[in-house]
Amino acid sequence: MKLLIKNGTIINPKEDLVKKLDLLIEDDVIVKIQEDITCEADEIIDAEGLWVTPGLIDVHVHLREPGYEHKETIATGSKSAAAGGFTTICAMPNTNPAIDTKELVEMVKQKAEKEAVVNVLPIGAITLGQNGEQLVDIEAMSKAGICAISEDGKSVMDAKILNDAMIQAEKLNIPVLSHCEDANLAKTGIMNEGIANKLGVEGIPPESEDIIVSRDIILAGRTGARLHICHISTKESIDFLRNAKESGLNVSAEVCPHHYTLTEEDVTIENTNTKMNPPLRSKKDVEAVKEALRDGVIEIIATDHAPHHIDEKNQGYEKAPNGIVGLETAVALGITELVETEILTPLQLIRKMSYNPAKMLGIDKGTLENGKIADITIINPTEEYEIDVNRFHSKSKNSPFHGKHVKGKVKYTIVNGKVVFK
Repeated sequence: MKLLIKNGTIINPKEDLVKKLDLLIEDDVIVKIQEDITCEADEIIDAEGLWVTPGLIDVHVHLREPGYEHKETIATGSKSAAAGGFTTICAMPNTNPAIDTKELVEMVKQKAEKEAVVNVLPIGAITLGQNGEQLVDIEAMSKAGICAISEDGKSVMDAKILNDAMIQAEKLNIPVLSHCEDANLAKTGIMNEGIANKLGVEGIPPESEDIIVSRDIILAGRTGARLHICHISTKESIDFLRNAKESGLNVSAEVCPHHYTLTEEDVTIENTNTKMNPPLRSKKDVEAVKEALRDGVIEIIATDHAPHHIDEKNQGYEKAPNGIVGLETAVALGITELVETEILTPLQLIRKMSYNPAKMLGIDKGTLENGKIADITIINPTEEYEIDVNRFHSKSKNSPFHGKHVKGKVKYTIVNGKVVFK
């Protein structure tokens, strides 16, 4: 099976390459990248005016299976990922039951091999049942195939337990993905403290994030673990991150598109699709996020794709669950909000969505080279349209971006040399 991609602009972050070239795939491998490839092929894609990039990688996705299949499944979530240009996604463990044993890791992997159209890498929980009390068997889960550990959805509040988890993760050479929120300070807040005070509801202080970011950075320095901070959202947390990186610590962070696109001023008590965790922050925080993206302190863009059934989101702001779907809007929001505004170049955007995630995970992906597995995304950076949640491939439609005018559309997603979306 030969697939030839003609006339596209190859964007390869590993080599700082942005150049019009052809690319030839045989079976599941890239075999040639050069000008004017002429050969017979089973399929030819004319990518004139399009970006040809390494397959995008999302390190933060909630697939909801097992236990919450009414929100999303491995099958539907992977189709949503393919439609968004993602060829590899990392599945968070806060399912029901939580992914806290090697048997559950194996179950997710086996189901993904049968039903997913993209690569699915399971993330293991840090504590049994994500109850924060007893460490899981990290080594057994690592052997079963987890790519990282995380308690996402909450923080491990016991510093001794997290310290011990980091020691094991460092020995096994897997990263620790940290949801940073002091539960005692956040309590039952439902939105950022600033807008909450205006609306007369209970707020979440930004310090609830800052405290845990600083604590986890200290523990990473103590243990030597690779720490990755999930969905960073406050200026002060970014300052801690910047200082940690300048000190030489092995710390990285991701930001989600909603945290550089929206602010707390976009929150209304009627629109529960503006409810998420971390909450939408102040303009000051959003500007700090954009600056950190520009100067490279924030290395990764991830979606925190968090599907919920419409009936759950329609319970009112206080009862509605946190989170929005994000896989199918990430590329467009990146181009519209970051590239069009010259915060990032196309090369920098693609680096944060492919090469840098692969480096953080320690996997051999995120680049376009001869001999590499053909995971490729093809994007039209100039196509304009309005986001329509009714066209999403995800089982859930909970997005605050319905009707938003954007630029940038995924045209093809290729996984292991096979077109899985066009």
